[in-house]
Amino acid sequence: MVTLGCARNEVDSEELAGRLAADGYQLVEDAADADAVLVNTCGFIESAKKDSVDAILAATDSGAQVVAVGCMAERYGSELAGALPEATVLGFDDYAAVGDRLDDVLAGRPLVPHTPRDRRTLLPISPVERTAALTADAAPAIPGHDWLRRTRLSSGPVAALKLASGCDRRCSFCAIPTFRGAFVSRTPGEVLAEAQWLAGQGVRELVLVSENSTSYGKDLGDLRSLEKLLPHLAAVEGIARVRVAYLQPAELRPGLLEAIAGTEGVSPYFDLSFQHASPTLLRRMRRFGGTEDFLRIIERARELAPAAGFRTNVIVGFPGETEDDVAELERFLTEGRLDAVGVFGYSDEEGTEALGMAGKLSQTEIDARVARVTDLVEELTAQRAEERIGSRVAVLLTERVGPHPDGGDEWVGHAEHQDPDSDGTTTVGGVPDGAVVGQVVTAQVVGTEGVDLLAHVVPAATDAPSPVLAGAVRSVT
Repeated sequence: MVTLGCARNEVDSEELAGRLAADGYQLVEDAADADAVLVNTCGFIESAKKDSVDAILAATDSGAQVVAVGCMAERYGSELAGALPEATVLGFDDYAAVGDRLDDVLAGRPLVPHTPRDRRTLLPISPVERTAALTADAAPAIPGHDWLRRTRLSSGPVAALKLASGCDRRCSFCAIPTFRGAFVSRTPGEVLAEAQWLAGQGVRELVLVSENSTSYGKDLGDLRSLEKLLPHLAAVEGIARVRVAYLQPAELRPGLLEAIAGTEGVSPYFDLSFQHASPTLLRRMRRFGGTEDFLRIIERARELAPAAGFRTNVIVGFPGETEDDVAELERFLTEGRLDAVGVFGYSDEEGTEALGMAGKLSQTEIDARVARVTDLVEELTAQRAEERIGSRVAVLLTERVGPHPDGGDEWVGHAEHQDPDSDGTTTVGGVPDGAVVGQVVTAQVVGTEGVDLLAHVVPAATDAPSPVLAGAVRSVT
């Protein structure tokens, strides 16, 4: 299995691996030993699509049969198959029978070519109608979804847990709803059961993922479903921390904000998809808000949890973006004091409204703006990390580095304000002998390296919240 893209794809890969294992296939580490290589592709932006094509071509070097699945395969289907005859292309509807499809591939039997379609049309538009249809088994909720057969592809202490699939929003730059489909929530009972299973597999931190986690429950008749579910997830035996990813600012209700900031065992971490800060440009993106709205969200979260972490992604070079728009984005980033920011240059995407918009910028200008905002972000996030010097952080240990010069061991891990994959790390010295992967220790930040923190374990006798973070530090084992 080769997985590209987001954490949602990682979950899909583990479910595909589980289905294949149930059908008699054995997962191997080296493609040279494989009969088939499955490449779970990403089709979000141009650079991701290029990476997916490169991964498919690289897989062909193994001599094994190559099968492309995932978002790019679903989105382009027979077009991708025609461009890359070296690979067999499967869509999401093939997931439920992936073992049979792979049998056909290895036996040389022809398959019906996957023809892409707008997956939003597969379910009713109204969430109420959608729930009724799914209850009546009129359509699959999440094609091929089967966590009961999920096979973990890593042994780390962190795992993604999918809340839902699809998206009902119509951002003018995004094609995801067309190939991921309408938003469908999993039931709270199913999510909780999978969390318990993951805990039994040694997982210590759950990262809740979806295309839009703030929409969770709307098609179940209760928009407060996530607020109600979080305490139950945090109470699962063996789980030390729950983190919520992919929040939509326009849908972040006060109750959900308060639940994330104040629920014991839930990281006060806000992964907010701002995308920009200029109100005018955001309207063109078919989004809402602006600098002042976003700063109020951040301020309220910090009132409830002073040590809260914030990350976002922004797009620069969107059609019609002016110098004033870029300056407004820079003002927001400066005043927001975020911990992590991904900066992306706009690229045309088939099937989106933005494709036909006037005011397109040259690639040279887009690249210049990306470089300009990236430089600012690197400076600001490094400053934000420095602001944490002297504070105490709860660090989930992921890898032992070796003995520490001042005694004890040195470990790498991540604090509550750091996403395990993309927000930097915390290196902790003075960890007592016998520590294990997944253990959470309290440490005091003593330095930084860019966005990464350097910290030292706080002796148990003084293990209490520091004045700087009073009220913000969670319980630690």
